[in-house]
Amino acid sequence: MTKQEIRTDEAPTPVAKFSQGVRKGNILQVAGQVAFDPKTGEIVGTTVAEQTRQTLRNVQAVLAEAGASLDDAVMIRVYLTDVAHFAEMNEAYGEFMTEPYSARTTVYVGLPAGLLVEIDALAVLS
Repeated sequence: MTKQEIRTDEAPTPVAKFSQGVRKGNILQVAGQVAFDPKTGEIVGTTVAEQTRQTLRNVQAVLAEAGASLDDAVMIRVYLTDVAHFAEMNEAYGEFMTEPYSARTTVYVGLPAGLLVEIDALAVLS
């Protein structure tokens, strides 16, 4: 079983040596995405809600390139820079999720200047 890189112009190009996503068999790992506009490379939004929406659109783009969607995600990890942003992130996050919900972990981290949230996903494909 070979490892396959997933790459799309609909999500930001990584700035380091990693793939937007990797599929091996029916497992797909989407690398941490942030609120960069894939066309301009600029941060989208100044609020955690705006950035969460763009970040999830980027996650969706990588999933779609592999023939998947958020419905295939079994685990989502959210990285926030401030505990005070949890409720706002959670509300925007909820706009994208349907039942049965994926498992989720939220942790608090440092991110580059201007970025408030990063999200990665683990999906199982049919």
